[in-house]
Amino acid sequence: MSTFNPFRSKRLAYRAIEDTPEDEDFIHSIQSDPLSYATSNSTLLKPQTRSDTLNGYKKNLVKDTLLAVIILLPTQNAHDQPGTAGPPQEMWTSIGIIALKKSEPGHGHHRKSSISIDIAKPYQNQGYGSEAIQWAVDWGFRKAGLHRIAVEAFSYNQGATRLYERLGFTFEGRQREAIWYDGDWHDLLTFGMLDREWKGQQQTWKSTEGSSK
Repeated sequence: MSTFNPFRSKRLAYRAIEDTPEDEDFIHSIQSDPLSYATSNSTLLKPQTRSDTLNGYKKNLVKDTLLAVIILLPTQNAHDQPGTAGPPQEMWTSIGIIALKKSEPGHGHHRKSSISIDIAKPYQNQGYGSEAIQWAVDWGFRKAGLHRIAVEAFSYNQGATRLYERLGFTFEGRQREAIWYDGDWHDLLTFGMLDREWKGQQQTWKSTEGSSK
């Protein structure tokens, strides 16, 4: 994370989700991709209407999260403007969404959260997801004072499980046959990272930033 601009990482920028047609169109495009939906959402896989996206996913994303941001891929010109709050609107491309869940009422003293992330299909497998996760984890521990951050994956999403382990998350548990997908039962896997483990990951992340899928 940039110490000068906390809403930047090496290649990406991050901004709040707005009530604009552009953001709503982008969020709906993410939710309408059946493969992305199936690998990140345990609700019934079916075609998503715009109302499903705006009144369900987007509403809950803003209401139930400690942090929810659009992941941006700035142009070279945007990166040439250090010190700005973010790239001008014409200089970014929305490529994903990342969020940290808010604690339930009465549970804030546990200082824990969980990550959710979606990257648009054209930008997958280019290291943007790992970079955004590193940024969100850094924000959670450094800015929000969290003690623990978790992330879940379905056992059929082997790319995600490899990514989380590569980033230093510890495999913590398996809910056997908790997910019904594509005619079969699959496990729900949980990974976690503590603040002291995050501190130990800093040098590793710096040396591999942007190189992971």
